[in-house]
Amino acid sequence: MLLGAYVDTEDLLALRAGIARAQRSRRANVAHGERVSRQRGRGMDFAEVRAYQPGDDVRTIDWRVTARRNKPHTKVFQEEKERPTLVLVDQTRQMFFGSKARLKSVAAAETGARIAWRSLANNDRVGGIVAGETGLLVHRPLRNARAVARFLHDVAKSNAALNAGVTSSFAFRDALPKVAHIARSGHRIHIITDCHSLDASDRERLLHLSRHNDVRIVFVFDELETRLPPANRYRVTDQQQTLQFHSGNGKLREAYAERFAERRKALESLCRDVKVQCSFITTTTPLDGVVG
Repeated sequence: MLLGAYVDTEDLLALRAGIARAQRSRRANVAHGERVSRQRGRGMDFAEVRAYQPGDDVRTIDWRVTARRNKPHTKVFQEEKERPTLVLVDQTRQMFFGSKARLKSVAAAETGARIAWRSLANNDRVGGIVAGETGLLVHRPLRNARAVARFLHDVAKSNAALNAGVTSSFAFRDALPKVAHIARSGHRIHIITDCHSLDASDRERLLHLSRHNDVRIVFVFDELETRLPPANRYRVTDQQQTLQFHSGNGKLREAYAERFAERRKALESLCRDVKVQCSFITTTTPLDGVVG
């Protein structure tokens, strides 16, 4: 797990080796005791069962149907269509926050890198969009490691530009039209953000994306956003304003927790409504088995 307030390009590039090892291990477990083809392809999807015909591969015979109907039947497969991957990573100022281990911006960067390397290992074309304080950095999907490295370099560059005192008029939701322009159909789209800029007003944009693509939102949050720290007096600042509060106030603690719960519930409802997958990770979530 990448730790700290910032991440650099080398950190994100180094994730590739671990993901490659995990992919090889999974393939070895699946193919244990079998001969593994050297050909790299998109894989096959089951289509139907029909009567066996001369020339059909005997390995595809469906023995259950054959026994039930007393005639040889075979499974028919069709080649899985390519689905390019597009990764949208939020590196705006709102992500520059964290109370343990690392900031949300670092967790989002690692998540995006893991998804990109995993997709490339699956022989997908991979592209990305980085939403930073100065706007968008766009990488169209390509099937090579250099393209992924360029995308991750821009993730790290945008991450390094984050500063609690920086202000910007750019909103993360402004990236959605660019996503729709690139991923017109048949893409796997991963939107990695703390969702502060996404709400019901984005319903139509997300619905448009999900009609023609497989869309997933990865909601990144910090545990301190879910509940107040232990009872004490605290002072917090964003370098522009300073606020003092006492976290021992029972009503304050309850209202604070309810606000996050409502926010999460609203996001889950929105995702169900627009048929978008949604997953949740915290700044302390180990990502090896989650997105690697």
